[in-house]
Amino acid sequence: MKKHFKEKMNEINTFIFDVDGVFTNGYVHVFANGELARQMNIKDGYAVKIAVDMGYKVCIISGGTNEGVRKRMQGLGVTDIYLGVHNKLEKLYELMDMYQLDPSAILYMGDDIPDYEVMQKVGLPTCPKDAVPEIQSISDYISHKKGGEGCVRDVLEQVLKVQGKWQQQFDAKFD
Repeated sequence: MKKHFKEKMNEINTFIFDVDGVFTNGYVHVFANGELARQMNIKDGYAVKIAVDMGYKVCIISGGTNEGVRKRMQGLGVTDIYLGVHNKLEKLYELMDMYQLDPSAILYMGDDIPDYEVMQKVGLPTCPKDAVPEIQSISDYISHKKGGEGCVRDVLEQVLKVQGKWQQQFDAKFD
């Protein structure tokens, strides 16, 4: 019998995210000088910081190459940031080998075809509400939030709540 996504959340200790269409709404602003700008949701960032501070492994695997993304993620405490990745599955295997990760303990959130193979290899494939149909069809959980509109926060918060850790951040701050 297939496990419900909430049951799978109990096992998660690693989060891997795509960037464009997940942390962002998938749009880029193109400036006259050719520079591309993305917009990210501050609430997603807050949840990433909480997860990192609680000892979860949080990784970024993106085909995009914007160094602003690296700076943003580093500012949140993320150390495994891989940009310009053309073979995400190969990078997943490298991470699993490097950190001895159990695939069943990995949540991956992607939104488009480059994420497809990776999502088939992890314990909890997830996607934003506006992911392409092929990605939705293989996701165990589809966020009620769109990319760039809080879907990252949604999955992080749900996992931490299922594991009884979401409230810990408040208890520590207000003791």
